[in-house]
Amino acid sequence: MKYRFCYICGNATIIRKIDGRKRSYCESCGIPLYENPIPSVAVVLIDPDRRILLVRRSAEPGIGEWCLPGGFIEMGETPSQAAVRELQEEIGIEIEPPQLLNIGSHLNGYYGDVLIIGFSANINSASELVPGDDVSEAVFFPLNDRPQMIFRVHEEFVELWRKRNE
Repeated sequence: MKYRFCYICGNATIIRKIDGRKRSYCESCGIPLYENPIPSVAVVLIDPDRRILLVRRSAEPGIGEWCLPGGFIEMGETPSQAAVRELQEEIGIEIEPPQLLNIGSHLNGYYGDVLIIGFSANINSASELVPGDDVSEAVFFPLNDRPQMIFRVHEEFVELWRKRNE
């Protein structure tokens, strides 16, 4: 179990079966300590030539691999705001609020289970891409001639976008 100690009072937890699952439980506070997936976003960003933007990761997981731009949702922001912020941080561009594409998961990964909210957006001009801290390279690829991405759910988002837009 993830929580050996209560994140409210600091006392040691016990394991108790709650809602059909073994969970950490704090007897002092009388509450189960639920383990939930981490919420994140990914963006299928398409340019006027119908090319897709992929970024090469410069941080774990998957250093050197390609993926969609995105990242974790911060406290106090909506998923759409997180998508806009992540594109600004990762590649230095501003976009209009993106459209919801789908929701997926990456299970048992580097950070545990991650809930990924997929968005799509268009970029109207060939803005200069400036890779940020988590990105070593950002490239627009033809949809049919792009590298494979490290995260299966990102591939699923691209295929869903393709089905809806071709």
